[in-house]
Amino acid sequence: MQANTGWTSLNDLFSYLNTHPLFAVGGMLVLGYLLGRTVERLRLPDITGFIGAGLLMGSHVSGIVSPGVSLQLLIIAEVALGLICFTIGAELYLPKLRRVGRQVGWITAGQIGLTFAAVTATMLLLGIPMPFALLLGAIAGTTSPAATVMIVQSLRARGTYVDYLFGTVALGDAAAIMLFSVLLAFVPAAVGIGAAMPVAGLALSTIGTLGLSVLLGIGGGIAIHVIVRRQESGGEVLIVTLGFVLLGTAIATVLRLSPLLLTIAAGATVANISPRNTRVFRAVEPLTPPIYALFFVIAGTKLDPSMVAHPLLLAVGSGFVVARWIGKYTGTLLGARVKQVEEPIARYLGVSLFPQAGVALGLVLMLQLAIETAPLEVLDSVTTSVNIVLFAVFVNEIVGPPLSRMATVKGNRMEV
Repeated sequence: MQANTGWTSLNDLFSYLNTHPLFAVGGMLVLGYLLGRTVERLRLPDITGFIGAGLLMGSHVSGIVSPGVSLQLLIIAEVALGLICFTIGAELYLPKLRRVGRQVGWITAGQIGLTFAAVTATMLLLGIPMPFALLLGAIAGTTSPAATVMIVQSLRARGTYVDYLFGTVALGDAAAIMLFSVLLAFVPAAVGIGAAMPVAGLALSTIGTLGLSVLLGIGGGIAIHVIVRRQESGGEVLIVTLGFVLLGTAIATVLRLSPLLLTIAAGATVANISPRNTRVFRAVEPLTPPIYALFFVIAGTKLDPSMVAHPLLLAVGSGFVVARWIGKYTGTLLGARVKQVEEPIARYLGVSLFPQAGVALGLVLMLQLAIETAPLEVLDSVTTSVNIVLFAVFVNEIVGPPLSRMATVKGNRMEV
């Protein structure tokens, strides 16, 4: 007697599994691992394999991960980004900043300023309207903290170069987020939608939003410290920390604050309240390999290889990527030279800032939410801006990690 499983064929079974998010997550981890190991043999970072796995599984290639399941998995990307920013916030450790803070400040100012100017000017020359050219210039300032952390961890890199790198990424992303938020407040009025509001009112509203994000992050960091300071169990520390990171991310999202700034502020607060709190970040470390792998595989599912076949998008997107690379490298080099930073760091640090993913995608989502209803020409500009950023992420996540790994090895004078 044949067992009735309810499946008429293997195709029906696969079709059902294809709608189940756990099937997608399991497949992402396994294929991501296999491709990650494969590209490591080619002396490429495993991130490239994770992104490649996502690209193969996404709806634009094999369709194993359907658009519906992809939306369900966004929560994993939010969790990952929250943990990443919390970890990066720990790099804003005041004793370390007193040692390299002035240099990092100059480097950050140089690379954010020149990247913003170079990308904005390039977008204007290529026909992007001024408000959106400015926003794209701000988005270009972001660096992928997840890629940075993963590359450094995979190399087991330590030392001054890593201190400069993490400090520059943390300060740079915070500065880019704040610049973008300020500009975004003025865009609806600039494109003729929404109620008119005085410039001073818009500025105060934006400053209030950013300030509240930071204050909530500081409050969350203090709460984590108070609860875990007498806990000896790493498991209990992990539960509390993860709980507050998730709560902070959710609260910031619902209140239209900045989840990224909030979690960076929380991480910085935990790191600076007590030297003993390094155990908080050690407790989170076991979570990072699978979470980071999923983050990059999910990011890969969003990438559409056919974008390179659109001549206009190819031209404008390439202009964005090249202008960003020039701004990052030149700005970092100038800032480092002004403060007489040692040569290997000055020469290679800018290249380590090339990867771009989660923060940029988060900012472009904020742009879409801010302008949901508008005249057709404005919505066209929003769509164009989104596609430019997606194209840039596609290029920067494929090409960026290998370049960043090479720069980290050379700048840190490592032998691998």
